[in-house]
Amino acid sequence: MNKKLIADDCQALNFGHGSVVCVCNATYCDSVSRTGLPDPGQFLSYVSSKTGSRLVKSQGQFQKNSTGAALRITLNPSQKYQRIKGFGGAMTDAAAMNILSLSSRAQDQLLRQYFSPDGIEYRFVRVPMASCDFSTRLYTYADTPGDYDLQNFTLAEEDIHMKIPLLQRAQALSAQPLNLFASAWSAPAWLKTSGALIGKGSLKGKPGGKEHKTWAQYYIRFLEEYEKYNLSFWGLTSGNEPTAGEMTNYSFQALGFTPETQRDWIALDLGPGLHSSSFPQTRLMILDDNRLLLPHWAKVVLSDVQAARYVHGIGFHWYLNNIAPPGITLTTTHHLYPEYFLFATEACAGWSPLDRGVRLGSWDRAEDYAHDIIQDLNDFVTGWTDWNLALNQDGGPNWVKNFVDSPIIVDSSKDVFYKQPTFYSMAHFSKFLWEGSQRVGVSFSQHNSLEISAYIRPDASAVLIILNRSEEEVQFEVWDQTLGFLPGSAPPHSILTLLWSRR
Repeated sequence: MNKKLIADDCQALNFGHGSVVCVCNATYCDSVSRTGLPDPGQFLSYVSSKTGSRLVKSQGQFQKNSTGAALRITLNPSQKYQRIKGFGGAMTDAAAMNILSLSSRAQDQLLRQYFSPDGIEYRFVRVPMASCDFSTRLYTYADTPGDYDLQNFTLAEEDIHMKIPLLQRAQALSAQPLNLFASAWSAPAWLKTSGALIGKGSLKGKPGGKEHKTWAQYYIRFLEEYEKYNLSFWGLTSGNEPTAGEMTNYSFQALGFTPETQRDWIALDLGPGLHSSSFPQTRLMILDDNRLLLPHWAKVVLSDVQAARYVHGIGFHWYLNNIAPPGITLTTTHHLYPEYFLFATEACAGWSPLDRGVRLGSWDRAEDYAHDIIQDLNDFVTGWTDWNLALNQDGGPNWVKNFVDSPIIVDSSKDVFYKQPTFYSMAHFSKFLWEGSQRVGVSFSQHNSLEISAYIRPDASAVLIILNRSEEEVQFEVWDQTLGFLPGSAPPHSILTLLWSRR
């Protein structure tokens, strides 16, 4: 059978959460296939919708004259903004366990969905350093008390038998080198004020002291160990959610820093340590916590020249975004510190106590993803990283039962996995916005309910991503002064990616 699979070959299954999942197994999965450029004067349209479309492709023609649509969207390529780095997800212990719970052919199928040119071509993978809540046990790589020289530093079974082999397979499937970045949840207990991996606690002593030096060295040892498996890291964060370790009774692994102690640890320990290691090119992202903390956190760290010289970017999470408007957090930070990139390092659905865990086929969650990504990208963010690459039907495993949702849900009892609507949300961005794509200006002839972001790619093609969260179909035309008018419509509750060549 040599039929080329197309995206609307989703094997749909409805679990009663508003839309459908696409079922994949060892022998079948819908594929996006490769998205070549259309002929000059033509455009491609890809649509996913609540009614069940999944990246359904169609082709159309630019027109010389206006279509007369009430809504005109004008592309302004001379207004240039940030360049895109890319999109991805996290290879947690839980994600690795779930992927490996499938048969080897189904595992390959799942990895292809994310990383291959027939999939959605993720460029980034976040890798937790040792355990986090999405682990089945508590551990670090240096649990021997008093081992300040890290003589006993060793990777865990989870790294050697699960995460590393899967990352190597993902890299082999990817057409380009993957950008890995590492985040630590907690230092070993013996280095901490609390003597425990979980709850409130920070490093003993002061920045510049032996505990802080050992903790910086731990990062370098991690990079050295992964390099033995031919895995090099594009970046690091200064530590996952430093404010969590400042909270009394915090329920899982955390390491507390204030912006001031993070600044001083980077200036005195982590920065110089990386600089004099074999990994001076590794990009360091500060914060790695909710954007609510911006611009204050960035001001404290980056106004100190000793710390700022070692920093490349600012990582942030999507939780509590509803009380952190993007303009006063992201755009303000960008204008204060334009030479440091902004990068979304974690997001997931199903984290809130009001709407917890897995919802198979939830379209609302797909819209939440697309809305947040468009909002971030329109406020100078350069990339967006989802949380667990795959979870089970409970939204785990998670040792503290902090169950959430994921774009891929695995049912190992049937040797199948379900591609959620959020998977296709990610696809509308990750498949089309290549590294180096530049966001450009876009303007509207009238007020409308669409959310829109526009780009010029390195191959000189244009990409327009449109989210319609309303109940109404919205007719529009896109005006590209080099080509004319593109007639279009956004169905109710849909995500649309438009692609055309401007050469």
